[in-house]
Amino acid sequence: MKRLVIMAATAGLGVTALGATAASAATDSADAYKVSAVKWHACPADFVKTVATNYDPIFPVSKIVQCGYLQVPLDYAKPNGKKISLFVTRTPHTGASKAKGQIVVNPGGPGGAGGIFGPRVFAQNSPAMRAAYDVIGFDPRGVGASKPALSCDTGYGHEPRPDYGTGDARSEKIWLKRTYAYDAACKKADKIGLLKHIHTTDSARDLNTIRRALGNKKLDYYGASYGTYLGSVYATLFPTKVNRMVLDGVVGPSGVWYKANLDQDVAFNKNMEYYFGWLAKYDSTYHLGKTQKEVRSFFYGLRAKLAKKPVYSADKSAAVSSANLTDVIQNAGYRRSAGMWNMMGAGLAAYKKGDIATFVDTFGGPTNSPVDDNTFAVYNAVQCTDTQWPTSWKKWHNDNVRVNKKAPFLTWGNVWFNSPCLGWPAKAAKPVNVGAVKNLPKNILMFQATDDAATPYAGSLDMQRRLKSHLVIQDGDRTHCIVHRGSSAVDAYFDAYFLDGKLPSQRTVHVPQLGDPTPPAAGLRSAAVGGLLNDVIK
Repeated sequence: MKRLVIMAATAGLGVTALGATAASAATDSADAYKVSAVKWHACPADFVKTVATNYDPIFPVSKIVQCGYLQVPLDYAKPNGKKISLFVTRTPHTGASKAKGQIVVNPGGPGGAGGIFGPRVFAQNSPAMRAAYDVIGFDPRGVGASKPALSCDTGYGHEPRPDYGTGDARSEKIWLKRTYAYDAACKKADKIGLLKHIHTTDSARDLNTIRRALGNKKLDYYGASYGTYLGSVYATLFPTKVNRMVLDGVVGPSGVWYKANLDQDVAFNKNMEYYFGWLAKYDSTYHLGKTQKEVRSFFYGLRAKLAKKPVYSADKSAAVSSANLTDVIQNAGYRRSAGMWNMMGAGLAAYKKGDIATFVDTFGGPTNSPVDDNTFAVYNAVQCTDTQWPTSWKKWHNDNVRVNKKAPFLTWGNVWFNSPCLGWPAKAAKPVNVGAVKNLPKNILMFQATDDAATPYAGSLDMQRRLKSHLVIQDGDRTHCIVHRGSSAVDAYFDAYFLDGKLPSQRTVHVPQLGDPTPPAAGLRSAAVGGLLNDVIK
């Protein structure tokens, strides 16, 4: 939910309380107009290369994945009007008999490219799951290879970016100016009116169109992070069209989308404090401080230095600002990850010993080459229009000054990631009242770690109450999205559900956390971010 930064500048999630209006099941033309089947073909060479690089070591999905496009209405109120195209992928089952089903997957975001997520999920599935199910990925409307793809300002993420500040007048003036300029750029970039039709409800209707195009009477679905909200909206709009649905790393539906930012700020601060303690535990490797307090002091001292003077690569093509340092190291707060935790620690250690090249390679962003803002643009396009955000800057300021006092790591970076919602150039809709519908499916299965920072634990309990679903809880774990994250107990519940329709014996069950990672035996090493995609995406 929120963002994962992979050597780029991005941030946020957002939230206001849901309205009380019940969402009735969709009976509109979404099920009435003609849908064409997807024509599957070989995938583009660059897509196959990405799949092979990241997932073939697990299972050779690049050799079997197929690609295609599906036309869907821009405006479902006018299903026979203007069309847009969704990029879809199919990784076919390996069994000799007919597939048990086709699981449509979404990686979150909003703004996450799901075409590549399909082969990733398939590769990480167990042999029994690969034998039984096709996995269908798709780039949601406006995202990635779907047409048109939304992009507003490819220079917006150039380094060095301004310091996020702490609610001071100077920082607010700088970032509000950038905010409204970005809003204007998005308005100018929207040539077909996509910004009016990119709500979660539109993507839920796209899911229904994908189901129909596949020839399935009901939908099998796996959604991670924001994908859990998308799934819950689908289940509310199309309750009789759900077959099996898994929601992993669950969004709290009562928080979409302003309050969730504030909840995230507190949760990420907690996880980063834990990470500082881990670095201190292995001070013999990282040399950043022998106590959590010493590591914390080093980090915030470095951030303050970068706020005054960013660090550049030798050729000036990349730089590390205080903003980008925060954005990139935040990845350590998403999950217990040996590769990620070591890479971030090694990057900080490099700075301390004067190895600027490794420091910039770890935390830097480009200074002048185009920065793909597609994910950022769609993130805002969805969240700013799913529900009305506060229009008073005074409220934003006061709320975040209050939260920043106890959670200084992320708060103001999160503000400026979501601030385009202050003046977003499209009208907000009323949020769906998730679960407030007759015939709600009774077999939805959810997964959640208790110390997930991106989608805090309380939200999963809210979703469980609304959907009357089953919930698998990983106690004490800090991982965002826990399926295929190393827990055999978690994955056993996932497999039993999809393979046999078996739900946990009780509505809520608990599995133990995984242990903390340890630094590599060989000591510090520099890890290329691309090689960690499989480790951090979601």
